[in-house]
Amino acid sequence: MIPQDLLKKVRRIELRTARLVDDVLAGGYHSAFKGRGMEFEEVRQYQVGDDVRTIDWNVSARYGEPFVKLYREERELTVILLVDVSGSQHFGTHEQFKDELVAEICATLSISAIRNNDKVGLICFSDRIETYIPPRKGSKHVLRVIRELLAIKPEGKGTDIGSAIEFLNKVQKKRSIVFLVSDMQNRNWQKQLQIANRRHDVVAVSTNDISETQLPIVGLMRIENPETGELHLLDTSSKRVRRAWVQLANEREIAIEQTLRRSKVDQIKVKTGEPFTGALRQFFQRREARRA
Repeated sequence: MIPQDLLKKVRRIELRTARLVDDVLAGGYHSAFKGRGMEFEEVRQYQVGDDVRTIDWNVSARYGEPFVKLYREERELTVILLVDVSGSQHFGTHEQFKDELVAEICATLSISAIRNNDKVGLICFSDRIETYIPPRKGSKHVLRVIRELLAIKPEGKGTDIGSAIEFLNKVQKKRSIVFLVSDMQNRNWQKQLQIANRRHDVVAVSTNDISETQLPIVGLMRIENPETGELHLLDTSSKRVRRAWVQLANEREIAIEQTLRRSKVDQIKVKTGEPFTGALRQFFQRREARRA
């Protein structure tokens, strides 16, 4: 039996994200991603303005007048959500935890996909593979994906993006759109990412919390690393400590951006407590412009 409180959470996120898809992101997902190619549909008589390169010379010769081939986009796509569920994701100081933000983003992407009759799959990882749900279609399947994201209790606390990408490449042979959703607090995964992006269309969704880039001034503060359990005592009233914190955060962000840029992977940046729809809409618009 599924707990009632979990069902209520799933339903609430489903309703909220469905409205976002309808009201804010309508058409953006469809325009941003290409289908697998063009599929022949039929021939018809040539009309003024038709591209002469589409003339079917065999049919034209048979009927003694020009005919052109018509094609339609083979639309069906597969979307894989490659989601970080490590200890650092269960963190937040600004209205919500990062894992709650992740659930809403993944629900929005999933609902956008099924509205376009695409398949959705889920891989949750920490320092190991926690969950794998093969891609399928349909609203019931998406509700299962959302439910898994809300209910998961990962065994691992660390982060191993490289191993997660290797698992993706093993189980997903068909070219897919892969959303890597993570705070990316991990190193040495550029090689695996480059290999994956040659096979798939990988998009990185970077999650963050304001306290990870800017310390509040509250005097002495004990901080625990959620992935290692290490404890640190910081004097947040010290300007030197706050400057060092900001510098480390900037260096980490630059390293992530460089890894993604070298791998030719697009990045979407989101923060807890802030609307993520603007970042998604801008990403869809950039992708659509690139297709034009």
